Amino acid sequence: MGALDEPLTKLVGDRTAKVLADSLKLRTVGDLLHHYPRRYVERGQLTSLDELEIDEHVTVLARIEKVTLIPFRGRKGDRLEVVVTDGRSRLSLVFFNQGWRQKELRAGAQGLFAGKVGVFNRTRQLVSPDYQLLDEDAGSDAARQFAGRLIPVYGASAQMPSWKLSICIETALTKHLGDVGEPLPAELRERHDLIPLPEALELIHRPRSQADRERAQSRLRWDEAFVLQVALAQRRAADSALPAKPRKAREGGLLDAFDDRLPFTLTEGQQKVSAEIAADLATEHPMHRLLQGEVGSGKTLVALRAMLAVVDAGGQAVLLAPTEVLAQQHHRSIVEMMGDLAEGGMLGGSDLGTRVVLLTGSMGVAARRQALLDMACGDAGIAIGTHALIEDKVQFQDLGLVVVDEQHRFGVEQRDALRAKGEQPPHLLVMTATPIPRTVAMTVFGDLETSVLDQLPAGRSPISTHVVPALEKPNFLTRAWERVREEVAKGHQAYVVCPRIGDEEPAADPKAAKKKRKAAEEDFEDLTTPDAGAESDERRPPLSVVETAEKLVKGPLSGLRVEILHGRLAPEAKDEVMRRFAAGEVDVLVATTVIEVGVNVPNSTAMVIMDADRFGVSQLHQLRGRVGRGSAPGLCLLVSDMPAASPARARLDAVAGTLDGFELSRIDLEQRREGDVLGQAQSGVKSSLKVLSVLEDEEVILTARTEATRLVAEDPDLAAHPELRTELESLLDEDRAAYMEKG
Repeated sequence: MGALDEPLTKLVGDRTAKVLADSLKLRTVGDLLHHYPRRYVERGQLTSLDELEIDEHVTVLARIEKVTLIPFRGRKGDRLEVVVTDGRSRLSLVFFNQGWRQKELRAGAQGLFAGKVGVFNRTRQLVSPDYQLLDEDAGSDAARQFAGRLIPVYGASAQMPSWKLSICIETALTKHLGDVGEPLPAELRERHDLIPLPEALELIHRPRSQADRERAQSRLRWDEAFVLQVALAQRRAADSALPAKPRKAREGGLLDAFDDRLPFTLTEGQQKVSAEIAADLATEHPMHRLLQGEVGSGKTLVALRAMLAVVDAGGQAVLLAPTEVLAQQHHRSIVEMMGDLAEGGMLGGSDLGTRVVLLTGSMGVAARRQALLDMACGDAGIAIGTHALIEDKVQFQDLGLVVVDEQHRFGVEQRDALRAKGEQPPHLLVMTATPIPRTVAMTVFGDLETSVLDQLPAGRSPISTHVVPALEKPNFLTRAWERVREEVAKGHQAYVVCPRIGDEEPAADPKAAKKKRKAAEEDFEDLTTPDAGAESDERRPPLSVVETAEKLVKGPLSGLRVEILHGRLAPEAKDEVMRRFAAGEVDVLVATTVIEVGVNVPNSTAMVIMDADRFGVSQLHQLRGRVGRGSAPGLCLLVSDMPAASPARARLDAVAGTLDGFELSRIDLEQRREGDVLGQAQSGVKSSLKVLSVLEDEEVILTARTEATRLVAEDPDLAAHPELRTELESLLDEDRAAYMEKG
């Protein structure tokens, strides 16, 4: 075990080490050295107090303006109030029964103050904050520590304020900086003018100027980008060495017959991407390709053509969808597109055809048994389903292609279990309806070749999007419902989307509770988006499908045919509602985000999204893609109670301002962060990146990818680079290593 892998107990003692581990997940010397400052302040440069957010743990540099000791009335004890300022705004510090602090907290002194921002009598305050005064005599530890350089402010916790963390890091630097290895090859550092890693760590924690900080961050960005790209390059190299059956469509076969029946011409983008996929399928190594594009760009059609090519070559293809609603929709639309080509071996079916089967967890016993038999014997060339496809009893005669729709909805183990059903590794096509910026795709999906569909098929109508400020202008909401009635009067249909189902009573039966949780997952409910969280404590509950539908039927949409759809309905009921809606027998569908992807009803022209601020930017873009899919223009109305100046409204204005999904995904990513780019959780809650930004550091990522590919080609096992190998092993802990291996 190297010095940097030593537990912190040896460096800072048992008690402090426990706090660091429990509150900040810092357990080794290396963890501590790589816990970088979130920002820096200069002596005399006070923190802007008017930017502090309620409930945020903060560390501020401020000047004490006023100190007052107030005895309690009618009982023992007192309250010490200290007002600090940045010259413009003020913040109150409150200490109960600690009057003795009045001697050291003197007006005019500067200090670092840390605590959780609260509100009392409409005034922001910190209650019993930790603090470190900086204006003591020149011989004090604080004065010596911070004199003449930038003051680092770390991501800290209530138990471990920033300056205490700084003292621990100073100790680690003093004792262990010489133990820091050098993962980047010397020639690479020289080519890109990068300082050594020990120097970078010292300058990131002890900068004397902004130039020091920038030099350190430049080097550390390279470490993150390069080590990550080496991991992905090794994975690409390993994948390319695996054997796979070539799957090439035969001339005059099923794919040609399907193409001949298409009532339209493929877009240039669809032709180009189809050619890329066909070339991959024809090789003796498994395809690993990401297919992404705008809402309605025709990804499903491209995937279907790939599946037909595999069937032509004697194999089978499977399409894995995240929900039963989407699986049923895919099955219905693919069968409709193929016609008698989807009835191979059946009465009236084409001689060139194959069978297209559906498998979901809620199917009846007889239908399920027949689907399993068709897959096992090879009669079903195409299988479409949910997680039910992953079960052990599901077998294929010759699985050649796995298509995963909405990859981020699935865990790695689930995807791997399906791929393992082939005698040899099947080809893999991952589809996502969420456009991803180029460098994000390169980082998150760096082991996949990427294809992009950025053209919409002919006949798709424009979608106009408007924000409806329901609280400020109630008449705008009234007009929204009038617009829905107008669309229905023209013979069209509409969606109303709500963030909650509305029948969430506590379930006494644990099995029922589990079933409800699973149903909620189907609805993709996402109420933890940025700025929903900070404001949610004082807000009303999210609007629900059940209550909204009742109010609409009795009020503004009375007389219209209104139905509801959500993940908690029985599967047969969900399918029946979607069938009736697609057939035009329902005017307005009030639903959760279960309709977010894949649902295709060209006659739907209007969508009203209630509490739109509670959804993510990309999610709103996906939702509005359900309208405007026919010849009539689409209308999307984003209803919100949030004030005009709020971040939530800014996000909604961004959605209303552009139909460019790639631009919106950048906005979404800026707010949510990249997530753990090597792990399964790509939600933004957790990030393995500390100084590298996949949006802002595109040049570094591109160059690091080139360098990593070259190095892995020359030295696949990194035998000549032991320090890099150690760094890679450190980055790829057990969970992430499993992710990389299974992918």
